[in-house]
Amino acid sequence: MRKRTAVRWALTFVVLILLVALISGCSAKTTASKAPTATKRIIYMSAVEYKGSTSVEKEPYPGQPAPPGGGYKLEEPKDGNWTNSTYRWEPGNITVYQGDTVELNIWGVNGKEHPSSIEGYVSTFSVKRGQLTKVSFTADKAGIFAINCTAHVPSMQGQLVVLPR
Repeated sequence: MRKRTAVRWALTFVVLILLVALISGCSAKTTASKAPTATKRIIYMSAVEYKGSTSVEKEPYPGQPAPPGGGYKLEEPKDGNWTNSTYRWEPGNITVYQGDTVELNIWGVNGKEHPSSIEGYVSTFSVKRGQLTKVSFTADKAGIFAINCTAHVPSMQGQLVVLPR
């Protein structure tokens, strides 16, 4: 008799679990999210240089050279102090949807000039210190595309991410 009662309780428990799973599965939202309608996206960026410095008393000079290309700089100690810097796009990643009209407003903060391109979209543009550069295009191809400054490789490279609709 005890064995039968235990089997009944076990079956009841399994049935309850299955019912809960069925009910929760039916009540879950099943609509897929859609990409927003194609629109004009205005994105604000900056061409910046990060700098750091210290004294050789606090931190020894690294000794090895900075990577080639002009994107990284390491200056030997002068009067007991040494500096390093790197150039970057801020933000470094831009995300839009396929079909969007994109306008990048890029402010030149540091560096005299940044000769640049956006792979697959804009063959050449230039950002200059103290000036606003506007770059416009239609994001008609989905994928990931490099935003490069040829004067400050490899550090001044961003990404344009175009999501498919």
